[in-house]
Amino acid sequence: MPSLTLAQANKIVEAALAKAREMKIKPLAVAVLDASGHLKALQREDDASMFRVDVAIGKAWASVGMGASSRTLLGRAKENPQFFGALAATAQGKFLPQTGAVLIKDTAGNILGAAGASGGTGDEDEAACIAGVEAAGLVAG
Repeated sequence: MPSLTLAQANKIVEAALAKAREMKIKPLAVAVLDASGHLKALQREDDASMFRVDVAIGKAWASVGMGASSRTLLGRAKENPQFFGALAATAQGKFLPQTGAVLIKDTAGNILGAAGASGGTGDEDEAACIAGVEAAGLVAG
């Protein structure tokens, strides 16, 4: 089974942060998790608030855990809040279905992990993650 390399994960973080600077958004944290939800790469920009790391990881963790972008999960959470509340409780606070994380897929569609960001709006965080995934030669989903 294909897996996400450290070099790919580092490239995702590097390119996501570059995109964030290009967009002139607030300082971010960007987290990349592998397909099992384990942290592969993480950076927090200077002056990013103390919550950014945990939120970025939580968005990515929800995404890889449910096999969908966090934008999709947010929509599902609005339709079924009790179930998503139970998921968050079961995950002991690690599950954040908020826009700002995308799946990382190879060109064959295999899920390799997820990238999550926190610091800007959900749309800005998501755009940074997409840019990072694509810069690594992978597919954002």
